[in-house]
Amino acid sequence: MQLKSAKFLVALAGGLFFACLAPVSAQSQNEQKTEQQQSAEDKAREAQMKEAQERAMRELEEASKLPKGAGLPECLWLGRRVTSLLWRDDPDAAKRFLDLYDRWGCPADHVKSAFRCLVRMGPTDQKAPQKLAARVHMCWVHPDSKP
Repeated sequence: MQLKSAKFLVALAGGLFFACLAPVSAQSQNEQKTEQQQSAEDKAREAQMKEAQERAMRELEEASKLPKGAGLPECLWLGRRVTSLLWRDDPDAAKRFLDLYDRWGCPADHVKSAFRCLVRMGPTDQKAPQKLAARVHMCWVHPDSKP
């Protein structure tokens, strides 16, 4: 009788052992999937950052051809900021940035021309801020462009 109960205990212990292995195996597969998903997300994020850097470099290069210092990086950044703030009806913030723009010696006439271009283009989609940014940059680089 003791021999049967010992065999039973050994069989029970073996069964429990193998039953415990299945969740561990499934857990390690889930960990591998999450690691793969994270690496794919990291790669996508890196690609987006690289694309943004390349776009910024292209914009700086394109704007560097502008006359009277309007294409200097600080003038470009501040000027586009002023133009977009004016478009979004925030004249107080635009004035603060315009003060900085003037302090850096950037040409004030270029802000007027860029804003005039933006107004001539008409309304933008409120839910798509990238479209506004693209329009502002286009008007900054080509203020005489027609809608």
